[in-house]
Amino acid sequence: MEDYKIVDLYWERKEKAIAETEKKYGKMLHSLSYSLLSSHEDAEECVNDTYLGAWNTMPDARPMYLGPFLSKITRRLSIDRWRRDHREKRGGVDSIVEELTECIPDDNTPAAEYQRGLLRGELNAFLGTLSEEKRAVFVRRYFYAQPVGIIAKEMGIGEAKVKVVLHRLREQLKLRLEACDLL
Repeated sequence: MEDYKIVDLYWERKEKAIAETEKKYGKMLHSLSYSLLSSHEDAEECVNDTYLGAWNTMPDARPMYLGPFLSKITRRLSIDRWRRDHREKRGGVDSIVEELTECIPDDNTPAAEYQRGLLRGELNAFLGTLSEEKRAVFVRRYFYAQPVGIIAKEMGIGEAKVKVVLHRLREQLKLRLEACDLL
């Protein structure tokens, strides 16, 4: 079923919307959540919470692209779940976030919220300048939280190349954000 038809079902408050969402995006969402949590049970809970989140959010939003809309919800829920379950431990999602801390500061003030909006726009513009391969590496690592080894294997390139590409992209992003006074 086409995304706009599924969104229409949500707007009409028909339960079939969830069934169609699961049918079209369930495996992708589960894979995303599992890559962050490494637990099928926790991933399943996050995916189910995604459907609830979509159900509750849909009257206010009418997403043009349902897949990314749902992925964003699943990713947020999975990261929150991981942080809750691993407050004392290091590594995993936190280590991925730490890779970007020199490019993207972590601050929770109202001014920082405004800055994040500007940062989001600049990040999207930065991604638009990258080749398809570099953009895929960046998004797989920093949005989908995939390990370097999996990125390399699935893209058919060496781990060393993935690490170098990520390092160079972080440096480019940092310079770009400094030039825009966003750091």
